[in-house]
Amino acid sequence: MASLKVGENREINTDLIQKAYSLAVKAHNKSSQKSYILEKTGGSSYVIFSFPGYWSENDWYDGEPFGETKINLDLFPSLRSIGIDEHAKVNKVFLQRFVDKISRNQDFRKEVEKAKNEKKQIVFTGHSTGGSVSTLATIWFLEKYWRSDASATSPLCLTFGCPLTGNHIFSHALRREQWAPYFIHFVMRYDIVPRILLAPISSIKHEFQPILQFLNPKSTRASTNTPPEASNFYTNVMKNASSMASHAACSLMGNTNLLLETMTNFTTLSPYKPFGTFVFCTGNRKLVILSNPDAILQLLSYSFQLDNEAECLDVAQRSLQQHFSYGNELKDCFNKLDALLLESLEKLPLSADSTTASSDITTINAALKDLGLSIRARLCLCAAGELEKRKIGNKNSIDLKKADIAMKYLEDYKLSCGRQGLGCYDAFKIQKSTEDFEANVKRLELAGIWDEIIEMLKRYDLPDAFEGEKKWIDLGTKYRRLVEPLDIANFYRHLKNDVTGPYTEKGRPNRYKCTQRWLEHAQRMPAGSCGESCFWADVEELRIKNSSKEGFAPFKDKVLQLEEQAKKWINDKVLDKDVLMENSTFMVWWKKQPETHKLASCIKDIEGFKITSV
Repeated sequence: MASLKVGENREINTDLIQKAYSLAVKAHNKSSQKSYILEKTGGSSYVIFSFPGYWSENDWYDGEPFGETKINLDLFPSLRSIGIDEHAKVNKVFLQRFVDKISRNQDFRKEVEKAKNEKKQIVFTGHSTGGSVSTLATIWFLEKYWRSDASATSPLCLTFGCPLTGNHIFSHALRREQWAPYFIHFVMRYDIVPRILLAPISSIKHEFQPILQFLNPKSTRASTNTPPEASNFYTNVMKNASSMASHAACSLMGNTNLLLETMTNFTTLSPYKPFGTFVFCTGNRKLVILSNPDAILQLLSYSFQLDNEAECLDVAQRSLQQHFSYGNELKDCFNKLDALLLESLEKLPLSADSTTASSDITTINAALKDLGLSIRARLCLCAAGELEKRKIGNKNSIDLKKADIAMKYLEDYKLSCGRQGLGCYDAFKIQKSTEDFEANVKRLELAGIWDEIIEMLKRYDLPDAFEGEKKWIDLGTKYRRLVEPLDIANFYRHLKNDVTGPYTEKGRPNRYKCTQRWLEHAQRMPAGSCGESCFWADVEELRIKNSSKEGFAPFKDKVLQLEEQAKKWINDKVLDKDVLMENSTFMVWWKKQPETHKLASCIKDIEGFKITSV
């Protein structure tokens, strides 16, 4: 039984791939009857769901030049950049089709649930736009079942000639969640469909519908010639793909020329970006496999280009015909199984001269030649590999040793404050001793380190997996809980609230917002539920409001909410009991509340609370 290696320690049965393609094409013919078809195979160890494609212009573009929209976070809560809280974008029509025909389909949900409970591997597959629906179905499964059930069998998504579906945040989120390996996309060298969404609808509108009609499996294309619009359609898609790849390559290579930014003001570039693993069929019974999304984008463009203008009509015809050639091509490839897995992209040979090269380099050169890659194309692939390497270097350059020293000092400072009968927050706010001054120095050192981390995240200069790594979630949480109360004390000590407004609304640094979101996402908690490090800011604001002429009554609900939160956080050991010290800012304020309120307060139920404080 042959297997195709698609990554480190990851292989896929070639019979399963061919079966999935067969069902993906079969789904086209049944599209008028069902929104998906289901088949069990592999001795009933697999359950395959295949989805049909759709063949009108309105099934591709809606509204925006590229038809994109923000993802539905109710269905796909992981498809965002967590720290900076930026939502992924996805093709609007593909998303709506999935919502209308699949996610709301009770039969589909029951069949998926049944397969999961029986521990079957679920395979979602589709050809053409059916692949985009299968992509969203796979992510839906991962969100609904995989995240919450460690015993569930991992799904697999196999697509053939699938258009790009989401933007760079879509790709980033799948890599962060370590879901990208579950997506395998097969692409013929000249198949135009995976490249179409790199072009705005305005550039292909006149040719698009005749092309889609030709591609429709139910059309009579087998008995007709290639449509006359093919040449213009290919040229327009190819030019847009080339522009997109060139702009991305400049970014990969660190080009800071302002002309780049100026160009984007005049040229609308596609938001779509690859994700998962791409298996390129060279047309010579060879497969080239890679999973670097930046490199895949370059390969989609360069392998699609002409060697000379005289080839235009021939390549335009092949760009349509190859869309339905996957079955024969894969069969030929799997008979020989000549597959090249490109991993260390930064080490790719730039020269096609293999007269003195090793056998490995000769193999790589032959595969790259089959894809028509020029020296410039190879440079772009190398740059994509170097970028990935640089992101890892950026992560390793974070000065954790300096951060550890500063954190250790603040932990000792906190214990020292407790021994003196004063909470850390209040001691820091008063700033009477040299220890308080040194604590402020360490606070500022840590702020510099974490601000730089957040800036690198904003620029996507860290590995995609960074925000999902337990080590960094734990470090960020420890830092936030220890140091943010000191930031709040400094904020109100200098009366910054009089200038900017409340800390939580106007003064809270992004380093705390980001690290809080990391924890909430990792623990699948609602946004804002891990706000224990902002406790003192809430106390200060209520203390200010409570001291006004309005008195207690207008703020009673907020006081009750704060007390409930304090009780929960202290019991959960995420908020220190020094808030209950006799002379803490909290207790001094709390003791001024009406007697009837204090006698009924839940604060009294906290272990360690002294009734004499009332």
